[in-house]
Order: sequence, then C-alpha cells, then structure tokens
Amino acid sequence: QVQLVESGGGLVQPGGSLRLSCAASGLTFSRYAMRWYRQVPGKERELVAEMPQTGGSSNYADSVKGRFTISRDNAKNTVYLQMNSLKPEDTAVYYCNARYFVYNYWGQGTQVTVSS
Repeated sequence: QVQLVESGGGLVQPGGSLRLSCAASGLTFSRYAMRWYRQVPGKERELVAEMPQTGGSSNYADSVKGRFTISRDNAKNTVYLQMNSLKPEDTAVYYCNARYFVYNYWGQGTQVTVSS
C-alpha cells in the first residue's frame, strides 16, 4: 500500500520560513518524479515545484522561484520543500505527489498559513 505523508505545515509570519516533508512508503521511491502542489478553496490545484527521478533540473512555478527549493533524499524516501520569504498568498494546503508512468499518488495535504 502506497502512502505519502506530509508534515511541517503550520502558521508562520510573512517573511518567515517553513520546511515541508513528504515521507513515502510502499513504492520504489527513486523511480518516481516528485512534485509539490498547493490549493486554496475555490481554485485549481497549482504545481509549485517538481524534481525528476534522478539528475535533471528542478522546475518551479514563477510565483515561488528564488524562494522555494525542492529536494529529495532517496535513502530516506523523502522529498522536501524549503519555503523562504513566505507571503500571505502562499497560504494553501500543500500536497505531495509521486508519479511514475501511469502510477500517480497523492498525500493528504498539510496546511500552510502565512499571516501576521
């Protein structure tokens, strides 16, 4: 059974930082491209950052470039999203996604709220 479990969300002031983690189990993690999405009520889920299986370059939404960094530790089956210089518009539920050909898995999401 595949599980993706996000953690690290919470309430932070504008300009602050958070690091999200997504621990994967039940799959061969190194085979999967990993992505972070976010969603606010009433809007479509938005791709924030993605990292290929091995090598290659990461990609980011324009709105987070230079502030967010995606990384992965294949030994720990974990992908991270380091979020710096957070803005109120970064407030959303953040979801981890693992994709390999037709295999596509989601975590349950973690709430990030940026507010003073």
